[in-house]
Amino acid sequence: MASQSNSYSLLAMKIVTGEEVIKNGYLTIKEGKISDFGPITHYSNDENLPEIHLSEDLYASPGFIDIHGLNGADVMDATRDSIMTMATTLPKEGTTSFLATTITQEKAALEKALQTVSSFISSQHLDHVGSEVLGVHFEGPFINEKRAGAQPPAYILEPSVETFRHFQVESGNHIKVVTLAPEGRDGLELVKYLSDTGVISSIGHSDALYTEVVKAMEAGAEHITHFFNGMRGSHHREPGVAGAGLAHPELFLEMIADGIHIHPAMVKATFLAKGVDNILLITDSMRAKWLEDGEYELGGQKVFVENHTALLEDGTLAGSVLKMNDAVRNMKKFSDCTIQEAIQMASVNPAKRLKVWDRKGSIAIGKDADIVILDEEMQVKMTFCKGNLSYKGE
Repeated sequence: MASQSNSYSLLAMKIVTGEEVIKNGYLTIKEGKISDFGPITHYSNDENLPEIHLSEDLYASPGFIDIHGLNGADVMDATRDSIMTMATTLPKEGTTSFLATTITQEKAALEKALQTVSSFISSQHLDHVGSEVLGVHFEGPFINEKRAGAQPPAYILEPSVETFRHFQVESGNHIKVVTLAPEGRDGLELVKYLSDTGVISSIGHSDALYTEVVKAMEAGAEHITHFFNGMRGSHHREPGVAGAGLAHPELFLEMIADGIHIHPAMVKATFLAKGVDNILLITDSMRAKWLEDGEYELGGQKVFVENHTALLEDGTLAGSVLKMNDAVRNMKKFSDCTIQEAIQMASVNPAKRLKVWDRKGSIAIGKDADIVILDEEMQVKMTFCKGNLSYKGE
């Protein structure tokens, strides 16, 4: 369901602002922006906005921002319809903004996908259809074959500033995050270039030694892709990428909190080590999310989905079918964090990392009215994207 009206008053629910929890609150949306919020005792509907009466067992939260994932389609389809499918389906899980995520593929396929995303971004403000595309997460092709995971190894390239510049031009300058293996030839040069041009260089699909991670950090790397997955693990004599992620508080970590990619105990251990400010919940999901179990395709490879797990034919994990609201619920359950902390990792933190904090990521006057209404089990009841009711559950 989608509604094109973008002015409402939401009443009588808890509000998780990103800084505090207001019990029995109100929130007003005017022309797609948050115009006011606070305790219900302060509410007056002077402007006669349509009222939506909720209940005190529901939460109004900032919309989730998924910087790494897909939904019901694939960016590599390189069609406007595929991007539209993601934008219109993601509100079902409370996601109101996302990065269109690529996969390692041949040059021509990447070019076409980047051009398609760029075209979509340039006109999405006309559609008001759902989740906003904030840019591209360029996952590969500058990765290590030893840690390729579900990334097709045939298309892996050595890190190259010149090659990246070409892809960035094709994207209309919309690449915001690059997953790479810094230990590759000229890897540090690319990390430094990305840092100098405001693009997040994220260590991932990497076999880097601890010392190589430190050198990458010195060059400007400050982010790790799907922590623990697709990387050299930690050993007490060689900390690797995983050990570096835990040892350095300044590194930001993406986490797939599905209980499959990372054991719940390791999710908790990571939260205790890093704290709430440096973890970003992601889905790393593929096209089969919201679809039935069965056989699908990822980067030209067969993927089999069964019991919430996506695998290649050889048993390699092939992304996830995790939904963002489930990631929030799982994070709270696995780590014993508060609901406010779990929501922060899905909204506040990614907004700050992507430098859209001025308009997204929290409930504050003047920001985009990207709001998700959740019950106690983190099931999505409604999602507003820039004030438009983009999803309403039964």
